[in-house]
Amino acid sequence: MNTKKLWMIALVMMIAAAPAFAGEATQMWRCELDDEADEEMVEAHSAKWLAAALKVDGGANIKGKVLFPVAVNATGEMDVMFVVTWPSFAEYGKFWDAYSGSDAADIEEDGNSLIVCPDSVLWESVTIK
Repeated sequence: MNTKKLWMIALVMMIAAAPAFAGEATQMWRCELDDEADEEMVEAHSAKWLAAALKVDGGANIKGKVLFPVAVNATGEMDVMFVVTWPSFAEYGKFWDAYSGSDAADIEEDGNSLIVCPDSVLWESVTIK
């Protein structure tokens, strides 16, 4: 077999295998709460947002969590973290392309008097088995 064919086979195998080993897209927001907000209010608002986000193109398989600090030595200007995970970066991209003008975006805007999340970080998360 000549060298060109070997390289072509290797390239095809790498392209085919890449999605199987790609990690999840995990976005984490550092959020600040209104002084009147409590955990139940944050959970209820987050559940409402997630229900709407699941209907956005690319959002059908997302998972969400709110992280409340228990023992922390320095959180800075952060009261909670809001974490959303997509199974792939392709779904993440579809979601954010369709997000503007969605019910989820409206719910986010409505909740700005309760919770504001100005900073976020996008991570590739890989489940360790």
